[in-house]
Amino acid sequence: MSERRLTPLDLLLDQADRALRATLSRPAAQRANPAADRPGHLADSEARRHAAGLMRVNHAGEVAAQGLYHGQALTARRPEIRAAMEQAAREEGDHLAWCRDRLDELGDRPSLLAPVWYAGSVAIGALAGAAGDRWSLGFMAETERQVEGHLEDHLSRLPKGDERSRAILQQMKVDEAQHAQSAMEAGGAELPAPVRLLMKLTAKVMTTTAYRV
Repeated sequence: MSERRLTPLDLLLDQADRALRATLSRPAAQRANPAADRPGHLADSEARRHAAGLMRVNHAGEVAAQGLYHGQALTARRPEIRAAMEQAAREEGDHLAWCRDRLDELGDRPSLLAPVWYAGSVAIGALAGAAGDRWSLGFMAETERQVEGHLEDHLSRLPKGDERSRAILQQMKVDEAQHAQSAMEAGGAELPAPVRLLMKLTAKVMTTTAYRV
């Protein structure tokens, strides 16, 4: 039996389903939560609000990661690159679920602008994919490197005693480094300095806003 070819409507519905899952549904992780056996109760309300703000930023970043990889998969040239982007999105889905779990434990909510982060990231990812697979892989690697640095900053800013958030961010940091390495080993190209700077500035807008909104 020949493989069914997807119509534009099929692709549109599939993308809509992915968007809803990334921004509005309750994500389910494939791996166990690394914070499962860690203490993390924060009695101080200010410390709890700060931890929640940091985890809201990280959750927003994972929503954006879903959008980036879905967008890159849409415009990938080779099937194996498309498959790699879709696999990366699934793996990042664990991070999305873990961050949401921690927000629930802290009695807080995800960013109200999650649909905006996702939609904008799909557009950026699609442009990266359209530039060619080498550039798309390079974009993936640079994204993960910047996220790794951002996670390192958050680890230094977590309230004392918040070992549950710390365990989640530490595992995320390990995963991001592996994704960056895999992307470069697959043939990713180093991005020009102006592009890397623009990525940092864009991320700064999101992280600053998502901390509170």
